[in-house]
Amino acid sequence: MFLALRAEVEDALTAALDELDLPTDDLGIEEPPEGVDAVLASSAAFRLAGELGAAPPDVAERVADAVDTTGYEYLSAVRAQGPYVNALPTPAYYADTLDAGRDDDYGELPATGQDVLVEHTSANPTGPVHVGRARNPIVGDAVARLLDYAGHDVTTEYYVNDAGRQMAVFTWAYETFDEDDLESDPERDRIEYDLVRYYRKGNEYLENADADSVDAAESEIQEILQGLEEGDDETYERVQRVVDQVLSGMRACLRRLPAEFDEFVKETEFMRDGATRELADRLKARPEAAVEEGAWQLDLSEWGYEKKLVFLRSDGTSLYTTRDLAHHEWKFDAYDRSVTVLGEDHKLQAGQLQATLDLLGNDTDQLDNVIYSYVNLPEGKMSTRAGTGVDLDDLLDEAVRRARDEVETRLDDRIRDDDVDEDDVERIAEQVGVGAVRYDIVSKQPQKAITFEWEDALDFEAQSAPYIQYAHARCCGILDNADVPERVDASVLDDDAEIDLLRETARFPGVVDEASDDLEPHQIATFAREYADAFNAFYRECPVLADDVDPALRGARLALVASARNTLANALDVLGVDAPTSM
Repeated sequence: MFLALRAEVEDALTAALDELDLPTDDLGIEEPPEGVDAVLASSAAFRLAGELGAAPPDVAERVADAVDTTGYEYLSAVRAQGPYVNALPTPAYYADTLDAGRDDDYGELPATGQDVLVEHTSANPTGPVHVGRARNPIVGDAVARLLDYAGHDVTTEYYVNDAGRQMAVFTWAYETFDEDDLESDPERDRIEYDLVRYYRKGNEYLENADADSVDAAESEIQEILQGLEEGDDETYERVQRVVDQVLSGMRACLRRLPAEFDEFVKETEFMRDGATRELADRLKARPEAAVEEGAWQLDLSEWGYEKKLVFLRSDGTSLYTTRDLAHHEWKFDAYDRSVTVLGEDHKLQAGQLQATLDLLGNDTDQLDNVIYSYVNLPEGKMSTRAGTGVDLDDLLDEAVRRARDEVETRLDDRIRDDDVDEDDVERIAEQVGVGAVRYDIVSKQPQKAITFEWEDALDFEAQSAPYIQYAHARCCGILDNADVPERVDASVLDDDAEIDLLRETARFPGVVDEASDDLEPHQIATFAREYADAFNAFYRECPVLADDVDPALRGARLALVASARNTLANALDVLGVDAPTSM
């Protein structure tokens, strides 16, 4: 309904501006400022004021007077209020919103037919997922979910770096050292925690061994790199033995978020099928390419990059970016659009990659990047082990533990004895704890650094996942005790709190539409919090099951609660946060 109303407002305003012989290129349609009684508002008067030589409020009056709302299903009237032209809805807008909100898939937009690949996480398979990188799978998974809700056919991809020096060092160390050579036991009983000890031992050896020993090791490492470059099957199998084991453990961690993937695409695929070599040959033929200090480099100054891009080393081996260029050309062939979620330390590399793809004649309009900053923890709030930092598993375990403590304190003895057993406590703690981490991270604009604060993330009364989850559980509690009538009369909902909740419900598809266009799942997080505010105001002001509530009003309010439950559940689903039915 919101999207339909917006289309009607656009149509009516365009017709009015045409009649006034005014430009229609920027209608300025937006949500009204606080205190403005409307569903949508146009700020076009600000833009047109200079052209007409009149004050914005006067321009708004002229535009509003020219609007004809005859024949529209959802647009009832427009009126000027200060510099804004405000759109008011018909009763059918609220009635249809109430009806649509009762569908389980409310908020999902019609299919677009567009195939979109979302690449995210893609952490090097060298050990456990570190908390500093936790933002990538959380933001990436939310972006994929958001695009799916927006009607796109979405595929998620983990791009596996199995061809770089790190993996050659890891493979060499795994084959060189024994358990007795390792200094400590695994920090967890999972494969990546076991094998990372070999990687650490290998790097320690390369830093501290005598020169002859290091030279011998480096020679073996270089043989692994050269074997991968030449497509040697035996070398490939040696490296994959390490990569696949470590990756299996990392996937187990990521599933806790949850963040799962449709495809795992490996760098070596583009070396073994000749795509990297063919791409390097095409780059060498470009006038922007030249050999400097033995390495092939690309001059991208025309695209604003002073630093040259090295795409072949002096020994003829390719670099990560060279292989990623071949990877992206594969993406362009297979998908209509590609979205990559990257840490801020990859910003230069991403820009050079996009410029090079453009130089090679690719349509880089197909490519979007979501750049994020990192997650920090307050000093002293979590311990680290053996100087290795805080792993994502540590953060999630701590979140669940703290959530369990919070849930325990909120359960009075009667509720615990009658309705909630230990299994329920564990389920709720997992949903709330992991949800708190996800929401706290995804709710911030990606470009802003985050310092994760437990007190804020697990606050049941404030801007947090538990606050929104609790609103959903309240909806479920009400609906568990009554049946929603099949037909209700939306016109009986005339309390301010009821109308406000209906307006927020109607907004949800529009927020999905805008957030997906902007690739900003934090807009959904903001909406979910504001929606929980609106529902809680309704819950306080409008009894649903009280004996003195008129049956017709009770039925309409139950329908409103059902639409609120679906809206909250689906908003949380976009964010990858569980919606508990009880808390």
